[in-house]
Amino acid sequence: MIEENARGSGAELLDVHRLRLVETAAPRLTPGERLAMDRVWDRLVGANPHFFDGPVLVCAGAEREGPYGLTVSWVRTTYRHFALRRVPGATSWLPSFFVSVLQPADDGRLLVGRMSNSTAAPGRWQLPGGSLEPPDGDEPLDMGSLHRHAARELSEETGIDTPPDDLTFWNVTRAGNGSIGVLFRAPALPEALLRERHAAMAAAERAEDREPELDRIALIRSAAQLPDLAGPHADYLEPIVRRYAEGDGGTAVPGVPGVSI
Repeated sequence: MIEENARGSGAELLDVHRLRLVETAAPRLTPGERLAMDRVWDRLVGANPHFFDGPVLVCAGAEREGPYGLTVSWVRTTYRHFALRRVPGATSWLPSFFVSVLQPADDGRLLVGRMSNSTAAPGRWQLPGGSLEPPDGDEPLDMGSLHRHAARELSEETGIDTPPDDLTFWNVTRAGNGSIGVLFRAPALPEALLRERHAAMAAAERAEDREPELDRIALIRSAAQLPDLAGPHADYLEPIVRRYAEGDGGTAVPGVPGVSI
């Protein structure tokens, strides 16, 4: 059993080949937890008006099924729920359930992005991606919907439009706080095209008086180059980049500089 509420433990890759998704009931908040959550949320919105209380999924648990299978239990809630992370002693707190995309350049380097000041994690470097949203109507939450959500996040954050069917399921990560991330790999693209698409997306967002979610991108070849990216990093980024570089790094070209921002 994966301890879904583990805070402060290290992030890891779970080496998952088969993923099963099961909806479950949300935990009941005590009146005190709900009051404290609302107060924290109001403070967060006051400090950053870009926050919104839209629908989102969280992870209620993750359990192994054999050596390479994983069952993830998920719950429907809203972004306000994440304010419980900042409430001391809250027992109804649940971690995130998200998708991320490994976007390689055609020389084997991997795209990472820096979160802008309009996001919940300003300055943090991570892969393109985001929290999952509930499926529409009676649609199931399955691998097809995860593919579509990952493609949408990639497009919104980098400007790279990749058909969902062109994304390949790569692995599952568990962050140090228990959050579960489903990882996809996109087809490799030329560096010039990656930068052009991100710049065009960022310009279009700013023209609408919005900050892009990723205000900067970089291309890295290995985890050894992560310290060259000034600022905090998502804790699950290092093991992902290390595995990618060791065994799934694409067509690396000797002599090409590692980090390119």
